[in-house]
Amino acid sequence: YLTTGDAAGFSLHWDDHDVIVVQLAGEKEWEIRGPSRSAPMYRDAAPNVEPPQDIMWSGAAMAGDVLHIPRGHWHRASRTGKGDGFSLHATFGFTKRTGVDWLAWLADQARREQVFREDLNQPGEDRKERHSEDNALLDAASRLLTSYPPTNYSASATHAASPGRHVSTAGIFGPLSAVVCVTDFPPRIETRGDTATVATADKRITFTRKATPALKLLLSGNPVRLDYVSSDTGVDGEHLGEVLVREGICAELTMELFSGYIGLTTDDKF
Repeated sequence: YLTTGDAAGFSLHWDDHDVIVVQLAGEKEWEIRGPSRSAPMYRDAAPNVEPPQDIMWSGAAMAGDVLHIPRGHWHRASRTGKGDGFSLHATFGFTKRTGVDWLAWLADQARREQVFREDLNQPGEDRKERHSEDNALLDAASRLLTSYPPTNYSASATHAASPGRHVSTAGIFGPLSAVVCVTDFPPRIETRGDTATVATADKRITFTRKATPALKLLLSGNPVRLDYVSSDTGVDGEHLGEVLVREGICAELTMELFSGYIGLTTDDKF
């Protein structure tokens, strides 16, 4: 946010997520108050429009200062009365998942069961049938709650997030010799029967089960030479590496790019 002269910023407000403010240049006056509703949401059961009167902190943020404004805390910033000059700060918002998000996810999981996909009886229809329907739905909902606890939702949401980066070098460094996994979270390797499936946020790639040891090396997050994979596991590391790079799960490395891992990993694999 760039503010020049003595312009005012946003009026007193709150956010439904934590905020980190980093003052980059100049200065800006801040006023921070506490929350007037516990864990508020923008789409909420009650309005949250009256800020508390007590000011928790006020002062000027100078270049290099960092502020943490927790979710729901009222705040405002401006350069009113500062005259000439400017302020530049970066704001980072951190949105956390809530129980409401879990329940919304549960509704999607409910589509797996026929009882939730059936039409509901209307108020004027047979009372006995409506009572039976209510019991069936309540029983199914109870099973759903215990089958998909919040921990399942957190893990699912984490792995379902779209990757934040994509590396495509299209072989410009010559023949592929080394790779590193670049997904935001470790891909899951699911084995069943004679197959091993690599699952990421938006991909599911199936290999033969005998490729599992090589896949574990390639998807470890450490840089690895493909000839090492081949000699250590007896699986064609070059072929697997090409597939994983083509699918955007791994990126190819050169000796120069290895420098980013010096001191971070052991060197027996590269």
